[in-house]
Amino acid sequence: MKGHIRERSPGRWAIVLDVRDPQSAKRKRRWHSFQGTKRQAQTECARLIADLQRGTYLEPNKILVSQYLDHWLEHIHSQVSPRTYERYAEIARKNVAPLLGAIRLTQLKPAQISCAYSTALKTGRSDGKGLSPRTVHHCHRILKQSLKQAVRWQILANNPADAVAPPKVERKAMQTYDVAQTAKLIDTMRGTPLFVPTILAALCGLRRGEIAALRWGCVHLDAGQMAIVQSAEQMNNAVRLKEPKTGRARTVALPSLVVEELTTHRVERAETLLRLGIRLSEEHFVCCHDDASMMQPTYLTHQWLKAIRRSGLPIRRLHDLRHTHATQLLASGVHPKIASERLGHSKVGITLDLYSHVLPGMQEDAAAKIDDALRRAMSTLPQDR
Repeated sequence: MKGHIRERSPGRWAIVLDVRDPQSAKRKRRWHSFQGTKRQAQTECARLIADLQRGTYLEPNKILVSQYLDHWLEHIHSQVSPRTYERYAEIARKNVAPLLGAIRLTQLKPAQISCAYSTALKTGRSDGKGLSPRTVHHCHRILKQSLKQAVRWQILANNPADAVAPPKVERKAMQTYDVAQTAKLIDTMRGTPLFVPTILAALCGLRRGEIAALRWGCVHLDAGQMAIVQSAEQMNNAVRLKEPKTGRARTVALPSLVVEELTTHRVERAETLLRLGIRLSEEHFVCCHDDASMMQPTYLTHQWLKAIRRSGLPIRRLHDLRHTHATQLLASGVHPKIASERLGHSKVGITLDLYSHVLPGMQEDAAAKIDDALRRAMSTLPQDR
């Protein structure tokens, strides 16, 4: 397999690939236009030759959108997390490809993309029903990202998805439990496998994956703290342990109620494992089955849905317990920066944006305190006669 470059004009190159037809054994030349430096053109030539040798080469003028998406997915496989790759592949192949896959990539127009989004909203699912605006928004994001790479590879002159607006996604009102409902929830879950996950989410603000990955070695009951150093990511066929969502560990202070309940839970767990001939260690998961195996994230979700439907409480997601904790923190006057650190947000702005519905009451309280302090100070001033 050979290839070379030719300069057409300053900064513009022709990449010429020598290819043999597997049927006739005749040599064919495939031409690619490239704009950049000589070194960049040589690098691109080497990449195209490598694609030819691997069998992943795509001829620009004949490639279909579906073929290009497969090629792009292979390209990003090592650049994103396994779960992200699974999600990208699922949306690209199940949602985008059926609508746009038969179109030649170089002939893809903004109007076709816009029409595809309208169709997806009406009949985009496999059962003939429409996809949600949020899912179509994800389709747009992935299509736009993949076509951006096509522009970098100089397969396309511009990105047709840039000229298309995705459907508007309405922000749903956050649903949480109040303090009385939280107390009832904890009492309802007592004695069930979901009791400890419930208090970790509702009283400490942990994410589902963080609950599943928490080990006893990260829980320091004497100090009243725990370290969140890992999160369990649910894959199609397995669970992967990774860093927390923000990429860094955090320390969470434990309420005395949580310390008491975890102390009792540790003793009970140690006794259960001892009957199986297993000694509880720092490596064991806090939330585990009787055989010490991890409670996978999907298991927690499925069990939560069953339990909450029987509880008589308003139906909320397991993740909404985290929102409940955050809302109750801010409503109690905890500084947003402290709440942000406790929740593991990368920036305090995320906390303020997510829980802005709590802030009006906090601002009124702050204004009242400032007004009261100023009035008391003014009352001590001497009165002019």
